[in-house]
Amino acid sequence: MTSTTATAPTQAVPRRSFGEVWVISIGHALTHWYPATFYLLLPLIGKELGLSYSEIGSILTCQYAAGAIANVPGGIFVDTVGRKGLLMAVSLCWIGFPYLLMGVSHTYWMMLFCATLVGIGNNIWHPTAIPWLGDRFPDRKGLAMSFHGMGANVGDAVAPLVIGSLLQLYNWRTVVVLNVVPGILVAGLILFYIGRLQNADARAGHAKDKPEQLGAERLRMLGELLRNRALVTLSIGSAFRSMTQGALLTFLPLYLARVMGYPSLWIGGCMFALQAAGFMAAPIAGHLSDRIGRRQIIMSSMSMTGVIILAMTFAGGSSWFVFLVAVLGFFLFAVRAVLQAWLLDATPPGMGGSAIGILFGAQAVGMALGPVSAGMVADRYGIMAAFYFLAGTIIIANLLVFITPSGLIKPREN
Repeated sequence: MTSTTATAPTQAVPRRSFGEVWVISIGHALTHWYPATFYLLLPLIGKELGLSYSEIGSILTCQYAAGAIANVPGGIFVDTVGRKGLLMAVSLCWIGFPYLLMGVSHTYWMMLFCATLVGIGNNIWHPTAIPWLGDRFPDRKGLAMSFHGMGANVGDAVAPLVIGSLLQLYNWRTVVVLNVVPGILVAGLILFYIGRLQNADARAGHAKDKPEQLGAERLRMLGELLRNRALVTLSIGSAFRSMTQGALLTFLPLYLARVMGYPSLWIGGCMFALQAAGFMAAPIAGHLSDRIGRRQIIMSSMSMTGVIILAMTFAGGSSWFVFLVAVLGFFLFAVRAVLQAWLLDATPPGMGGSAIGILFGAQAVGMALGPVSAGMVADRYGIMAAFYFLAGTIIIANLLVFITPSGLIKPREN
């Protein structure tokens, strides 16, 4: 499938303000705020419950394994039902509630159960929000995806700072209770805002019809998606990239706490540096991918990620390690939005939610395997060996992007 058939809209699309992108990006920030909070709490939870590295990693493995199972059905559900504003609001509330339950839990198995609930709820957001933005900004898809990705970086970056500060005043159980409030407020904002946009589109005659393909026809189209080589290689490559990200976000705070002896506030600052660098990289990568192509941006960023992770293994225990963490964030998080834009370029109209569901299902598998695999490596060979493991996974991801079929992307002309 060429980029022309994948991206050309069937109707003239009105020029839209990027204000709606910012509102959806705020919601995306909250979907990442809660997991980012949990990464910072994991060392405290692990210490209180007496968990090993493998058990700590398995909590996140349950979360992402549940997501891997729920993603594809969730994408089909989104394409079939519509009601984008309601679904995004439900997703935010669903993500926040299990963390509230964790605040009153005292067993390892209850932590696994709550993590599973988070994994299911989080997968409503992406098949809803990403295709919605892609449909509304077809000629600036990479840039729109990058702003949406910046929301993730904001949530991932600000949450460790805020939670690190709160942990100086309260215990972790009190913090997770306070943490539910932002999700409820933003869910209400999105429900109101998207409903108003849809009503305005209906009055202007731009509202889209409900999906025509239902039942067997939609399953047939899903089968065609699964035979799309570009979708398959991008999804598997993204899974290995997610292995790198999931294990890094799990074991970087553990390394800083247990090896370098940093307090919670300083660990939060390091995680902020990682995400802030990604925040700056996202719009640059998205804009360039619209201009010169997705492949070049993804491969260069992934290559630099592997180099920097290897450099971190030599800088362990020194101040250079913290500096390299920030540089790593610039390259690691730059490609998330570009991968999503490339996938949507190769997806037929009306199947965006299903395609994103497949992508995020593959990513959830990677996020599930990454923490527990790195945990087993760390238990056997030491925590620094986990970083060598991460360098290997990002190299595999880059190779898969390299063999993705070319000719799918047509850069936007000046």
